[in-house]
Amino acid sequence: MRIIIMLVFFSLAVAVAAQKVYSVEYPNQADVKVYVVKYENQADLKVYKVEYANQAGENDGKWFFTEYANQAKK
Repeated sequence: MRIIIMLVFFSLAVAVAAQKVYSVEYPNQADVKVYVVKYENQADLKVYKVEYANQAGENDGKWFFTEYANQAKK
């Protein structure tokens, strides 16, 4: 049981580690699907869109949206 919990935690940590992201046109192109919600309490994870790439931190919820897919981690 402990191993399963650790695997789930590690998988989630890897999934949200990307701070440079790229928006795709179709869902099947996405590694991670993100949705905008109307109310804060509907979110499992809160992120902030920053203006410059150097403002995106190390897994601190600040995301920079890149212009090209090859510049993004996710």
